[in-house]
Amino acid sequence: MQIPFNRPFLADRELDYLIEAASSGHTSGDGPFTRRATTLLGELTGARSVLLTTSCTHALELTGLLLDLHPGDEVIMPSFTFVSTANAYVLRGAVPVFVDCRPDTLNLDERALEAAITPQTRAVVVVHYGGVACDMDAVTAIAARHGIPVIEDNAHGLGGSYRGRPLGSFGALATQSFHATKNVQCGEGGALLINDPRFVERAEIMREKGTDRSRFFRGQVDKYRWMDLGSSYLPSDVLAAGLTAQLEAFGEIQRRRHAVWRAYHAAFADLDAMRPVVPPEVVHAAHLYHLLLPTLEQRQDLLNHLAGHGVQGTFHYQPLHSAPAGRRFGRTGPGGCPVTAAVADRLARLPLYAGLSDAETGRVIDAVRSFRPSPGGTPTQRGHRAEVPS
Repeated sequence: MQIPFNRPFLADRELDYLIEAASSGHTSGDGPFTRRATTLLGELTGARSVLLTTSCTHALELTGLLLDLHPGDEVIMPSFTFVSTANAYVLRGAVPVFVDCRPDTLNLDERALEAAITPQTRAVVVVHYGGVACDMDAVTAIAARHGIPVIEDNAHGLGGSYRGRPLGSFGALATQSFHATKNVQCGEGGALLINDPRFVERAEIMREKGTDRSRFFRGQVDKYRWMDLGSSYLPSDVLAAGLTAQLEAFGEIQRRRHAVWRAYHAAFADLDAMRPVVPPEVVHAAHLYHLLLPTLEQRQDLLNHLAGHGVQGTFHYQPLHSAPAGRRFGRTGPGGCPVTAAVADRLARLPLYAGLSDAETGRVIDAVRSFRPSPGGTPTQRGHRAEVPS
């Protein structure tokens, strides 16, 4: 049997909750399961306010609305990320400014951040790649010096922390993903985490089509009206029911995922230059496990080798700065993105999900260990930009 790259986890009470929500008569947004999931997510992240959304993409779009972005405004972000990170701001007419990633954690390189800031900069977006935190001390210090907010695209980071503080709690705004490939999932879904109180009231209005409908249902106004820009970002309470069960099982989900991550990391100890790097001040979220091969050709050979052994591996992000839309809508910060280009060509991801058994984990390890790369370069120690082959 093939081992898939991902298999969505089904929590113990998930089907019961889905039936309960579907038969409750309240299947639209902001029902009882939405409130339960919101409470659980707030407890996990420490966010001041939590709003469930239909996707992390929509949560990111809400951040663009809340920042009052206008054409020509700039938003700094890594090139090594999913397209939603950029699209959310391009939709407001803003210009994404792409910064290179670090060669160790693959996160936005904080050493290149300050040089990318201009008078048009309105925000910095960080992505905690694989659930490994960015250097938030450096990022927040630079942003504070220039008076610009930090936004966390925390799609990978639920359950991770930096110096003991949960990821998603550093930015003025943060976003979560509950897509089927994430640690906690409801098929499609997301959340906006609000840590700056000045955004709380307006975010609720924008999420509800630009109306004060939520205040009406709480009895705070006698009718609701169109108050601001907005759209319909509310997920069905049926989706929230599944998410509630997942969040209740979060400890078990993470225990299983970390066990797989540790098994891989121990098995590939002699491939240290190819393994993920987790700084000592970071607790990672066990979102993914990757290997960095010496060359594109060897990466492709490994993926083909795994497929031949019934294991589905895959690559990951293609650089945004060199994508057709990236060249059209954005620009690259000083110094370019050479590390991003190299990493994107060489990175291979292994199956990692809560339902992966010990036997299946062993099969993946055996398949990787049996790989014999063709000549084409040797792994390098990571830690300095110049040491990453182009």
